[in-house]
Amino acid sequence: MLKDGPDTSQPPITQWPALDLDGVDFDPVLAGLMREGPVTRIKLPNGSGWAWLVCRYDDVRMVTNDPRFSRKLVVEHDVTRLAPHFIPAPGAVGFEDPPDHTRLRRAVAGAFTAGGVERLRTGARAILGEIVDGMLRDGPPADLTERLLAPFPLAVVCELMGIPEADRPTVHTWTTLILSSAKGAQRSEQAKTDMLAYLGERLREGRGTGGDNVIGLLVKAVESGEVTEEEATGLALLIQIGGEAVTNNVGNMVYILLTRPDLLERLRNTPELRPSALNELLRYIPHRNAVGLSRIALEDVTIAGHRIRAGEAVYVSYLAANRDAEIFPDPDELRLDRSPNPHVSFGYGPHYCPGAVLARLESELLMDAVLDRFTELRFTVPPDELRWRPGALIRGPEGLPVTWS
Repeated sequence: MLKDGPDTSQPPITQWPALDLDGVDFDPVLAGLMREGPVTRIKLPNGSGWAWLVCRYDDVRMVTNDPRFSRKLVVEHDVTRLAPHFIPAPGAVGFEDPPDHTRLRRAVAGAFTAGGVERLRTGARAILGEIVDGMLRDGPPADLTERLLAPFPLAVVCELMGIPEADRPTVHTWTTLILSSAKGAQRSEQAKTDMLAYLGERLREGRGTGGDNVIGLLVKAVESGEVTEEEATGLALLIQIGGEAVTNNVGNMVYILLTRPDLLERLRNTPELRPSALNELLRYIPHRNAVGLSRIALEDVTIAGHRIRAGEAVYVSYLAANRDAEIFPDPDELRLDRSPNPHVSFGYGPHYCPGAVLARLESELLMDAVLDRFTELRFTVPPDELRWRPGALIRGPEGLPVTWS
């Protein structure tokens, strides 16, 4: 790891390159940063300057739940970052602080209650059943990502959003471009612009009709003056692209199980173990590349003996927090029955992922389908020939070529 000039009063700045890592190996740069201490400084490939990095579980939860650290101010700063493009739209909920953040989330809260998502279960099972039935009817081999892991979450989140079936392939293409810089920053920005324009059109078309899906709830919120149309489209964008993260996360889980047949057979034969196993897989997998979104300190704050000054950028690493040995004994081991397991894969505090309940539901249904519907499931190529998405903000396999009996 390359270091900038020495500074005896602060940790050195570590250059953190955009690594395209294959498989589910832990990022070696992050591992090195964790060894250096609970609070370090980093410089990512894009943006300007440097930022603090907080790795320890308790410190991560403190920062993410502390009003002295602002997401909103990040929009006004060219903070060092992983992606060459800046994903969030102006007014997006991910870059708001309370009380505006609370106001925006309240507008769509009805779609993400445990009961509301649970009501989706029947419909989601029907969608999944049709997809799996089609795969079994066509027979092996198949690309599990292309045939199952991508279309199912897309269909479910589009149902939740209220996106017509005919528009879903286009929306999926935009999402893929937004979440990856592989095609260049300009393509990513254009995809964001196109999706925002589309979502704005859907909101305008829905005026006076309402509905219980996300777009319907946002229409009601705009009409009541609770949110602006710009805020509504930005919120819809983040929900839509976040809903498809399940594809990559479950892809990583399937990769683990197909390269660890002992674990696969254990889950196949012990269904009651699956809830805790899913929780452990969520803790263990690299559910993002590097770090996510930063915050700006509103005042001087001391963390682990380091003074973070007002105006300085701070990142937290949920990946590192999930490997904190003080919280998770033997953190690098995959223990399917780990309990307790208070992982932070969906974040923490006010910005806890609003779609976490939906993501768990989709992941649970997909894992059950993989374990119960496909006998003797296995790769058709050596695992080291599999490739992971280049330039992706959420790490995941490009494809999972499989066969079954």
